[in-house]
Amino acid sequence: MHTVWKGNLSFGLVNIGVKLHSAIEEKDVKLISLHKDCLVPIQHEKIAPGCDDDRIEANDIIKAYEYRPNEYVLISNEELESMKKAYEVKSVTIISFVQLEEIDPVYFDRSYFLSPTGGSEKAYVLLRQALERTGKIGIVSISLRSRQHLAVIRAHERCLILETIHYPDEVRTVDMVPNIPADDQITIQTKEFIAATTLINQLTVPFVPADYTDQYRTALLDLIESKIEQHDVQSKPILSPTSERIATIIEALNASIEQTKSTAKPKPVHKSTQVTS
Repeated sequence: MHTVWKGNLSFGLVNIGVKLHSAIEEKDVKLISLHKDCLVPIQHEKIAPGCDDDRIEANDIIKAYEYRPNEYVLISNEELESMKKAYEVKSVTIISFVQLEEIDPVYFDRSYFLSPTGGSEKAYVLLRQALERTGKIGIVSISLRSRQHLAVIRAHERCLILETIHYPDEVRTVDMVPNIPADDQITIQTKEFIAATTLINQLTVPFVPADYTDQYRTALLDLIESKIEQHDVQSKPILSPTSERIATIIEALNASIEQTKSTAKPKPVHKSTQVTS
C-alpha cells in the first residue's frame, strides 16, 4: 500500500513512528472524450483569451490571488515553496482529546490508515487500546499534499485511522441556506409525526457497508462489458505510410547497406592485441 506521509506521532512524551496510507480507493469509471470521426482523444490546451500567444507553456503560468475584479497579487513559486517548508509538519502531536460524537459529520473529509514503523508497535497498540477504552479521539494538525490539515485520530478495528476534517471557516452555516422553514411556520399533525417515526423505526437496521453499492457504476461497467462481448467497439484507424514512401525508405536502407559493404575494411589483428569479453 502506497505511503502518503511518514513521520512521528506524539502522544504526550511517547513518540510513535507512523506511516499514512489512503483508506479510500476511487472507483469512478473513467471515460475519455474522442473526436467522433477519427476517434482521436480531445486535448484540452491552456490558452489565454485575448492574448497574442496561441498556446501557453508551463513556464508562462504564474500563481496569483484576485483580491478585486481584474486586480491580482502575484505569488512566485519560490515564495510558495518557502511557505510550504516553513509550515510543513513532520512530527504530529495530539493536541487534545474529544468525544467522536462532538464532531458533526459535515466536518469530515478524507480517511487514512496509520501503520507503525519498526520499533513503534508497542506504543501504537497502547494508543489504540487507550482510545478504544476511553471512547475518545485525538485532534492533530498535519501537512498533506502541500497544505495544512486539521485531523482526528481514532481507533478503527485493529488499526488507527486518521481523518482530515475541515476548519470551521470552511464549513458554511445553516443561515446561508435559502428557504429553510422554521418549525413555527409549519403545522405537523400528531398522527403524521407518529406515522413518520413508525416508518423510521421499521426501516432501522444495523449498518453493514457491504449492503450498499454504487448502482450507476455497476450498470455502466455492465454496459461496457456487454459492448465488448458483442464486439460493439471502435478502433482508431492506423495510418500506414504510402507504398511510395515505403519504397523510398527501403531504397535508402539498401543503399546504406551497400555503402557499408564497399567502405568496410577488415581491421588488422596484431599478435599483441588482447580481446576481452
